[in-house]
Amino acid sequence: MELKELLTQAVERGASDLHIVVGQAPILRINTELVPHPGEVVTEEVAAGFVREAVGTRRYAQFLRRRDLDFSLEVPGTGRFRVNAHFQKGSVAIAFRAIPCEVPPLGSLNLPPVVASFTDLPRGLVLVTGETGAGKSTTLAAMIDAINHKYARHIITLEDPVEYELVPDKCVIEQREVGSDVPNFASGLRHVLRQDPDIILVGEMRDLETTSAAITAAETGHLVLSTLHTQSAAQTVGRIIDIYPGQQQNQIRTMLADTLQAVISQTLFKRTDCEGMIPAAEVLVCTSAVRACIRENRIFEIPNIIQTNAARGMIALDQSIKTLYLNGCISREDALAKANLREWLRRSLSA
Repeated sequence: MELKELLTQAVERGASDLHIVVGQAPILRINTELVPHPGEVVTEEVAAGFVREAVGTRRYAQFLRRRDLDFSLEVPGTGRFRVNAHFQKGSVAIAFRAIPCEVPPLGSLNLPPVVASFTDLPRGLVLVTGETGAGKSTTLAAMIDAINHKYARHIITLEDPVEYELVPDKCVIEQREVGSDVPNFASGLRHVLRQDPDIILVGEMRDLETTSAAITAAETGHLVLSTLHTQSAAQTVGRIIDIYPGQQQNQIRTMLADTLQAVISQTLFKRTDCEGMIPAAEVLVCTSAVRACIRENRIFEIPNIIQTNAARGMIALDQSIKTLYLNGCISREDALAKANLREWLRRSLSA
């Protein structure tokens, strides 16, 4: 069983993910569904050999110590992959995520039109949120690439690991990988302001230190793009505030109200009208009313503001899902399964 051949076959079959688990044949995820790959059952020796081949002896020893390792892998002639190696039941297991060779144009992602305007922002915080596999990295890469073709800016990304390779056009682009170029997100952010950036991409706001540094960077006049694993704009705002200790939450509400520019919360659906995937997206644009809600701890009002401000480009996730269903892009079953307000959507589709 050859790793390169396996990854090549996965890409040829249109798989987004490849899972290697000892005692099973390789498993592909194609359009959200898990599909067995015809072939041999993976042995411990094969799984361990795949990791060793991908990262080399030194990082393999690090993996054995830490029991978990994130890295990127490029297979010439096939493409790039985001990889997580880990242990389960004492054996090595691996998850490969396929990354397209080219960054897709922002306009090809079927996102609300207002998203393109966020690439013109001079400063502030823009967040792309959703569950794992929702396409957050693709959206961010497409936004950065759009900026790259419009403006002369210095862009620094902090990623774990580096996914899309961004080719400079008008911008100077530095892509720094956690673990090899910087110890962690927080450390990279502590020093990034001395590197004269205009735009900073932070792969994920995972903890208090990283979140605080990202908001500070946005507050000091930089455009900061990042992700969170949240399902709606209101939940995103609440999650950021809840990261902080109680005595600091009033202060962070004020800082967040001043710096947050937009939240894009997306989820991917399997298309029914053709092959492939399509996102539904909730978009929050930070108007003065939204900033007042954040500052005054009235986050529960944000969904209503989104519902009543379609003219400003805002859209609720369930409305986006409804539009996809009515346009024949997704199934009713999937639409209801991923709705935030399932009963509202059910009634709405039955009206």
